[in-house]
Amino acid sequence: MSKLRLSFACWNYDRTRSLLEGRVQPDGIDLNYLSMPVEETFFRMLRNREFDVAEMSLSSYTVSLFKDSPFIAIPIFPSRFFRHSCIYVNADSGIREPKDLIGKRVGNPEYQMTAPVWIRGVLADEYAVPVNSVRYFTGGEEEPGRPEKLKLDLPADIRVEAIGATQTLSAMLASGEIDALYTARMPSTFRSGGGKVKRLFADYVPVEQDYFRRTGIFPIMHTVVIRRELYEQNRWVAQSLYKAFCQAQQETYQDLYETAALKTMLPWLTAHVEQTRRQMGDDFWPYGYEKNKATLTTFLRYSFEQGLSKRLLEPEQLFAAETLESFKI
Repeated sequence: MSKLRLSFACWNYDRTRSLLEGRVQPDGIDLNYLSMPVEETFFRMLRNREFDVAEMSLSSYTVSLFKDSPFIAIPIFPSRFFRHSCIYVNADSGIREPKDLIGKRVGNPEYQMTAPVWIRGVLADEYAVPVNSVRYFTGGEEEPGRPEKLKLDLPADIRVEAIGATQTLSAMLASGEIDALYTARMPSTFRSGGGKVKRLFADYVPVEQDYFRRTGIFPIMHTVVIRRELYEQNRWVAQSLYKAFCQAQQETYQDLYETAALKTMLPWLTAHVEQTRRQMGDDFWPYGYEKNKATLTTFLRYSFEQGLSKRLLEPEQLFAAETLESFKI
């Protein structure tokens, strides 16, 4: 019997590489893995639904549920990131600590992108910086002309303005036209701006480690979605894909702790893995619904509080029912 051939768009992650290289194959599926940067994957999937399966911004996926709900997710999270390190400020803005952001001009490449949702939520919860206390400016970080991929209908007290057709957020941050930038990608002017652009949390690692110790949250950035009509016609694909992603991740866990020869170009990788396990446990990048319920609940609250979700969702509403539990022997 022939396998179901599915296209899959995703970046080239270590935790998905065995799927890309064919060492792990989903049951009953011939997976055509298309490796591309996340911005391209998200744009093409959200605008044109070009792929059968794709990596997807958690925020964009959540917003899409309030539109025509074209996708269904499985609880696989190829991208996670502590985002304290991703708050950049102009050195002359007077911003020295989080509360100094209040009343400032803050860039976000897109208001609805996942990284700024987490940043705004953490700043509100941890540092008393209300979401509506700044003016947001959206547009291309390095290239002009980046629009929101999904049309937004935000509360009146959240002020979001598009930057000019020839402007970029990276350059505006260096020049002082905006005071801060919440983003996923490091802006080029942080590296080349001669000290004009700095991180709000210069020594961010201990700040992020303390955040995890207190909250247990390792922020989820991306999930994996299936086109809904494909899923409805082949309900079995959700569990088949979920199992394959978990198997691929287990290979990466083993590779990270291989001491015969380093598979990653980090000299003290073994020590880093051991430290991470002490702080976060052996399964420090968990997949699945139950292990991520608290983190997802926090994110969904942020999405609702920031005007992106029209009602407060429960985590189980995000995922294919077949992936919420598994058989036991």
